[in-house]
Amino acid sequence: MRIWDITPKKLCRNHLLGEHRELHAIWSILTNNKKGYSNHPETLRWKNKLSALYLRHEKLVEEMKKRGYNHYSDLEKKLAKGLNRQNVFIDSYKQQRKILKNKKCSCNV
Repeated sequence: MRIWDITPKKLCRNHLLGEHRELHAIWSILTNNKKGYSNHPETLRWKNKLSALYLRHEKLVEEMKKRGYNHYSDLEKKLAKGLNRQNVFIDSYKQQRKILKNKKCSCNV
């Protein structure tokens, strides 16, 4: 599971759409108190930051639409509680760019 801290416009198709799917999984775990992956580091860093996760989703959707992709999976805004900024990072921004570069995909990092 991974929610990048890199602007969505720099992500390749696979990472953009993959992050969108994983964001929905984390949202579901946190808003429905699901057990699966609830202790995963990526899930834990978004606990009490659903507002920030909601905003990340909106940025992903905006980029998806710019690229001509359809989007039918809105998040329930009233559940977007907590901090509206993410300040916990598993990997630094610099390290995330390095990870993406090493994947040899078409991400623009």
